[in-house]
Amino acid sequence: MSFNLNTFNKFKPNERIALHHGSCLDLLNDIPDKSIQLIVTSPPYNIGKEYEKRIKIDAYIHQQAEVIRECVRVLSDKGSICWQVGNYVNNGSIIPLDTILYPIFSDLGLLMRNRIVWQFEHGLHCTKRFSGRYETIIWFTKNTKDYIFNLDPVRVPQKYPGKKYFKGPKAGEYSCNPLGKNPGDVWDIPNVKNNHIEKTEHPCQFPVGLIERLVLSMTNEDDWVFDPFVGTGTSIVAAIRNNRRGAGAEIEKKYIKIALNRIKKTINGELKTRPMNKPKYDPKMSNNKLTVAPWENKTKSNNNQLKLLDKKGIYQIEDC
Repeated sequence: MSFNLNTFNKFKPNERIALHHGSCLDLLNDIPDKSIQLIVTSPPYNIGKEYEKRIKIDAYIHQQAEVIRECVRVLSDKGSICWQVGNYVNNGSIIPLDTILYPIFSDLGLLMRNRIVWQFEHGLHCTKRFSGRYETIIWFTKNTKDYIFNLDPVRVPQKYPGKKYFKGPKAGEYSCNPLGKNPGDVWDIPNVKNNHIEKTEHPCQFPVGLIERLVLSMTNEDDWVFDPFVGTGTSIVAAIRNNRRGAGAEIEKKYIKIALNRIKKTINGELKTRPMNKPKYDPKMSNNKLTVAPWENKTKSNNNQLKLLDKKGIYQIEDC
């Protein structure tokens, strides 16, 4: 397969990849009605990143509504839309974008299945409010009953796999599902920062594992996954890795180039990603002295105070 923009630039239902350099509305015009099983994206937050122009919030909502309407048109009757957003910040006041976008989906007849909280540890450090360490994924479907949801592929390890029923007809039998438990609606997955194995030059990049959980649970093999704001191609990568078809649009040429390279590496089995269910780093398991509090393993004095001396002076920790 030749890897250049012309290879993937148009949506063709019988192909497996479509990567469009330009407006997502132009690509959506080429997509037939009800042909996409999963639409997953992280749209611009209107906070002035290099790939967006900051506009008034009413104009931003109008732009989003235009894209969402077209996405609903191309969504299959059994399909899902997952819109991942954070906060719009205006003069120090935050506006959760999911709260102002929800009416758009609701007015189009979609039903919210979950408001998934994606939590992470790294980001901008605030000085006048608590630092933001989560974003949300609002998940909608068309149908009240008949929509695709596969739980088994995304189960996570049980906390107490040896737990047993202690009474009743199943007393003594294991009470946990051997495949694992439902991951719930709070997902603790590292975001893509400088030391992340997937990091590119994009400032707001999806982790592949986050999208894979949505792809595996809301689609079947050979289904189409579409991302209207595809960035560096993570949604397409997640689709390809799991034998799905991937489509997306991006206006920035430099991100399109990165996406093409990542798609090529994925097809060749060369792209390095963080496994979907890999546990987060536990600093106490490290030998790095910076991960251990300097007062740990010290003996407390009788008055419950501990004095620690170092080269910079004296630190006093009370009520340890």
